[in-house]
Amino acid sequence: MKFLSINLGCKVNAYETRAISSLLLKEGYEVGTSKDFDIALINTCTVTHVASKKSRQMIRRIHNLNPKAIIVVMGCYANNNAKEAIKDCGANIVVGINNRHLIIKYIKQYLKTKKNIIDVNDVKSLRNKVNYEELGIPKYNESTRAYIKISDGCNNFCSYCIIPITRGRLRSRNKEEILCEIKSLIKQGYKEIVLTGIDTSSYGEQYKNYRFSNLLEDILKENPSLFRLRISSIEISEIDSLFLKLLKQYKNIANHLHVPLQSGSDSVLKRMNRKYTSKEYLDKIKAIRKVRKDIAITTDVIVGFPNETIKEFKETYNFIKKVKYAQLHVFPFSKREGTAAYLMKDLDPKIKQARVKELISLGNKLESDYQKQFYNKKLEVLF
Repeated sequence: MKFLSINLGCKVNAYETRAISSLLLKEGYEVGTSKDFDIALINTCTVTHVASKKSRQMIRRIHNLNPKAIIVVMGCYANNNAKEAIKDCGANIVVGINNRHLIIKYIKQYLKTKKNIIDVNDVKSLRNKVNYEELGIPKYNESTRAYIKISDGCNNFCSYCIIPITRGRLRSRNKEEILCEIKSLIKQGYKEIVLTGIDTSSYGEQYKNYRFSNLLEDILKENPSLFRLRISSIEISEIDSLFLKLLKQYKNIANHLHVPLQSGSDSVLKRMNRKYTSKEYLDKIKAIRKVRKDIAITTDVIVGFPNETIKEFKETYNFIKKVKYAQLHVFPFSKREGTAAYLMKDLDPKIKQARVKELISLGNKLESDYQKQFYNKKLEVLF
């Protein structure tokens, strides 16, 4: 049987899609095309209303493309909307975020019974202790870069974010599994390893004396031949003295850090339940630039958070100018039912869009300014 795999959403989803595809290939299934497939594997996203809409549209589109195919839906949207995915969109098997290793079993079961299957986690079970689901990837199609998932879930509960409710509490992957997978990929010739997770840098919160920086150190020490190690995202709270030491010592740590800001206004940060102030954030950025002067620092910003005033928006705008990011990812606030911010008063969409436009314009200028410092310089590039 031939399968088609489709990924929506973040790098974690991409990793998981590849992992399940690897399991299918190992079991003897073949890779299909959009014109020739018996099974469709769709990994979904629900981080915003737009993401949920795209997930629904994709399931319907694949169902219409081949109504006879078995449609397997997994991921964040699937976990919260299993019945909708089957009844309204045409899915046959819906698996949430913790039993994806059972997908092949469910496919075989569906082939026998022709009865739809739902296996999702409710919010209550995800808040309890759930083990990390091991889904390793033996090989990538790309010749250069490989992603390594090191954790799942999140403990932050930012007031705007549905992900901790969908993905559950933080679960860190066993460090030996991580190190083993990295060594295997380097042996296969991969030059760049990207560490990723739902809250990547909170790795090890449940361990006594082993956190993200310790994992980073072990990876770097055990793999001296690794050309580049990239961190998909790091929270400002996880930038500690060991991390700064490693950043200075190991030149093969990519000269880029994505450090989410969300807002440069302290009052908005408090409403967002972000656990830092703008001063604390800026101090850490300065510390990073002391050890890596020309590092590219990129960020995420949410515009039009409930009750955001003109003064608060200007505080964010001016703070971004002060930090001098290499690139901005700007998002208008998206209301998600089940979050604390859902009950707050939303702003007029026109105000949000106007502010988004302002920040995108600023981001374009900052990106150009950052690039200019490298004109007429020779740089090492990995294709």
